[in-house]
Amino acid sequence: MSTSSGRDLAAETVTVRYWAGARAAAGTGEDTFEVGGTVTLSDVVALVLERHPDDRMARTVAVCSVLLGDQPVRSQDPASVLVPPGSVVELLPPFAGG
Repeated sequence: MSTSSGRDLAAETVTVRYWAGARAAAGTGEDTFEVGGTVTLSDVVALVLERHPDDRMARTVAVCSVLLGDQPVRSQDPASVLVPPGSVVELLPPFAGG
């Protein structure tokens, strides 16, 4: 989708997908956040916690593996991970079983 000025609206957002317990804590499978340009993973997590302010979500996000696109990024400093508009961030809590 684009505006009359030719800007791509999808490129002005970051999508966060929730899996398993994160989906249960969020009450949805994904959220889309408007961004004004490249943000950090810390910024994205803050947006998630602002939209879902309960303790359950905060506890879940704290233990999630994080993918930016198809790249794992949880082991990196979230303040240094750049998330450009149009990106998909996946929050995957630990899974039971094998």
